[in-house]
Parts: sequence; C-alpha cells; structure tokens
Amino acid sequence: MTLSFRFTIALGLIAAGIVASAASYQKSPVNVSRGDLALQGYDAVAYWTSGQPTKGSTSFEHRWKDAVWRFSTAANRDQFAKDPARYVPEFGGYCAYAVSRGYTADIDPNAWRIVDGRLYLNYSKRVQKLWEEDVPGNIAKGRQNWPGVLAK
Repeated sequence: MTLSFRFTIALGLIAAGIVASAASYQKSPVNVSRGDLALQGYDAVAYWTSGQPTKGSTSFEHRWKDAVWRFSTAANRDQFAKDPARYVPEFGGYCAYAVSRGYTADIDPNAWRIVDGRLYLNYSKRVQKLWEEDVPGNIAKGRQNWPGVLAK
C-alpha cells in the first residue's frame, strides 16, 4: 500500500467515525450549563417552598441524572434527594415553549410557572407569555414531543 492510499483510508475512517458520532448524539435529558450544572445553579425546591427562584449554593449539592443540582439550604437538598421526580422541572429543565414546538432551548430561571404540581421553565419572560397563551395545549404538545426532541 502506498502512503497516499493509507492516508486516504485513514481519513475515510475518521470521517465515518465523526458521522457515526453525530448521528448518535443526543442531548442530556437534564438541561445543564457550565458542564453538568442543572437549572443554572438555582434551587429546584425553592420554587415551591419560597415561591420564587433562589440561587443554590455549592455547599448544598446533590448529583442526580448525571447533573449537579444546587440548593439554598440543606433541607431543600434533602427534600430533593428523597423525591427528585417531584421537584425536577418538566422536560428536563429545557424551555417548555420550545419543547412544545419540537426543539430544545435554554431557560431563564425567572421565567417559571407551577402547573398541576409540575415546574415549567421558559427561555425568557417574553417566551413565557407565548407559552401561557395556551398552557394546557402547550403542555400536551410538549409531552408529545418529549423526549424525542433530545435527538434533534
């Protein structure tokens, strides 16, 4: 085999690997930022306990679903650890409006709403207003699209 033929084969194998890798890529089921930080470091439990977005602390962390969740208090961390499914945002913490439209988007922790005991987040307050135009319909569409949107 000539050197150029070997080089061509090597490039072909590398390209095939890249294509295979891209084809099998799927987003994380939990929207993470800065590596593996869920909810941009906000306390998932505080939306219920204090009724507002609250920054979590590195002193109160819990790892769940390959993500680091931060909490403002040890009590909130412990509540989450006992029953994460109760507190984790719907659609893995991706924008609820985006998921209802068939794609994922990041969130603004201040654009939130609890509906029927579930936390929904949106990209921004403006997008939240669009989502709120038809909450039941957007939730239903989001559930139809989830988790399929993670492969897009």
